[in-house]
Amino acid sequence: MRALTYHGAHSVKVDTVPDPIIEESDDIILRVTATAICGSDLHLYRGKIPTVEHGDIFGHEFMGIVEDTGSAVTAVQPGDRVVIPFVIACGSCFFCAMDLFAACETTNTGRGAIINKKAIPPGAALFGFSHMYGGVPGGQAEYVRVPKANTGPFKVPGTLSDEKVLFLSDILPTAYQAVTNAGIGNGSSIAIYGAGPVGLLSAACARMLGADQIFMVDHHPYRLAYAQKTYGVIPINFDEDDDPADTIIRQTKGMRGVDGVVDAVGFEAKGSTTETVLATLKLEGSSGKALRQCIAAVRRGGVVSVPGVYSGFIHGFLFGDAFDKGLTFKMGQTHVHRFLPELLDHIETGRLSPEVIISHRMSLEQAAEGYKIFDKKEEDCRKVILTPGDSHIALPESDGSSSVLTASI
Repeated sequence: MRALTYHGAHSVKVDTVPDPIIEESDDIILRVTATAICGSDLHLYRGKIPTVEHGDIFGHEFMGIVEDTGSAVTAVQPGDRVVIPFVIACGSCFFCAMDLFAACETTNTGRGAIINKKAIPPGAALFGFSHMYGGVPGGQAEYVRVPKANTGPFKVPGTLSDEKVLFLSDILPTAYQAVTNAGIGNGSSIAIYGAGPVGLLSAACARMLGADQIFMVDHHPYRLAYAQKTYGVIPINFDEDDDPADTIIRQTKGMRGVDGVVDAVGFEAKGSTTETVLATLKLEGSSGKALRQCIAAVRRGGVVSVPGVYSGFIHGFLFGDAFDKGLTFKMGQTHVHRFLPELLDHIETGRLSPEVIISHRMSLEQAAEGYKIFDKKEEDCRKVILTPGDSHIALPESDGSSSVLTASI
């Protein structure tokens, strides 16, 4: 089969690799019909995540048709059309029983990312996201072996296009968990740091839930303009405003700050020169710039919600400020499975249209070019989806804001 594989920092290509096979009785083989490049895939692409090996298959946002099933699979059958959560969960351990699927303690054969780990088991395995998270081959491929198939695959109706439901695999539940963790409801105010795919869908979820004020901080004008037009956000460009938190606070009632804040940037936030040097020397794992801004922008008693990936040490973490303001922090990988029925309902009724953020539709054969475009923010790229087996992806009816590219195969 054809699959996108890793060949070193900033070097990926589509190779011919062995087809996956059933390895455990509760596995399925999925024929991928649509997959996507996630913002967190760029951490891998840039060589920022350890234990990524030559030839690893990337991709954790994908869906398709069940081709084959193991002998113990009862939840799906060949021919079923399913979305696959990026978190691999068993469905029956201590954490899965509490709907904390990303904390599943049985699926990850890797070490996990905790530095001060002690004897605690690692969290759930993830598709296509390094050997710290199990080394499970990902979905930017023609076929995928899906473990724990009685828990993970989520059936979707044939009346909805792949584009409408694909993001149930990761970024839509990630955005929804982030916004609900922040306590956002009717009349709330929220600040979202980062206007990438998760940030944009966080704005969509906040708007659906009735937020009154949505601030969005980024430094790419085209992203901010899109978010303002599509979701009515108040845009702030941090290349032009060196203290977005202060600007946000001055526009909230009583200058108290926002009710909740979402850090959709994570450890590669554009930080100070000091932080850049420390990260380069491996003396800290993450830039704390976005997180410090979040702590500053939120009101007393508010919530800092962090869907952005962090690792290791953070420079200048103002824990004293967080204590003084009585803040609550909620963070971590997404418990995807628990949100899927509710989010599918929102899509079916038209309350959410996650597909509108797609800017580039490409074939799997063009995946390396897709990574380059997305990484460098070329062509006003917001989100890239990939279709296996096609050299030309037809552009559906739209407002003209999406791109289609043709490959020579």
